[in-house]
Amino acid sequence: MQIVYETMYILRPDLNDEQVEQAIAKYENLLREQGAENIQIQNRGKRRLAYEISRQRDGIYIQMNYTGPGNIIAPLERAMRLSEEVIRYLTIKQEVKEVSSEETAPAA
Repeated sequence: MQIVYETMYILRPDLNDEQVEQAIAKYENLLREQGAENIQIQNRGKRRLAYEISRQRDGIYIQMNYTGPGNIIAPLERAMRLSEEVIRYLTIKQEVKEVSSEETAPAA
């Protein structure tokens, strides 16, 4: 069964554009290897953090939306935890409502 996920992660602000692109590509490829599909990536840019994390006041926010089996999250989060360029990450499972035939029928 395919599940819809959203992963938001924050990269160190001192990375240049090329390093940011390499990091994005690394995690996208990792997801593809684990069987993820419909990967959409949005670079939200450099923003001020709400509080200091690892002596950093700013971070580069990246959002990934994708579908895949339930076992793809552990390898992704392990890679992010071990990475020096990622200062925070969070993955959530999104609720996707199945559209039933009753909901699509017009009211009489």
